Amino acid sequence: MAAQQQDRVTLGKVVGLHGVSGWVKVFSYTDPKENIFTYRPWRVKFKGEWQEMAVTAHRNQGKGLVAKIESVNDRESARELIGSEIAVLRSQMPRSGGGEYYWADLVGLTVVTTEGVVLGRVDHLIATGANDVLVVEGDRQRLVPFVTDMYVIKVDLDAAVIEVDWDPEF
Repeated sequence: MAAQQQDRVTLGKVVGLHGVSGWVKVFSYTDPKENIFTYRPWRVKFKGEWQEMAVTAHRNQGKGLVAKIESVNDRESARELIGSEIAVLRSQMPRSGGGEYYWADLVGLTVVTTEGVVLGRVDHLIATGANDVLVVEGDRQRLVPFVTDMYVIKVDLDAAVIEVDWDPEF
């Protein structure tokens, strides 16, 4: 992962339009979803480039979220943002507590069984409600529940390794 990518943490993305005044629908990866608005300014990947953008207003809208971004004042300007990732600088994020990890910190780590078998690298994570799941890409895709002291034995961010108690055949 490039140094610039490690300096940013993706918090969500622009998924649609709301109204005619430049408001956009936002899908948030934060928990709770409204926390995406506590981090400012946003870095938005617009036309392949990361740009700093200020949120001037936001609110819940039905089951989703909508936001007004400074200098985006009409529906056509807002349409250009659809699909754009929303990130903040890592320095804007609170430090995670012991045994807690940001998903962004786990993506790309090598997953190794307690017997030393390399399963692959974490491609992404899935929230299932019961627990998060590591999606590990290697010789094949594996889904490993992120349950510490049961399946996830050790996370070593410095060594970029997650040790798991997992059958490589599963």
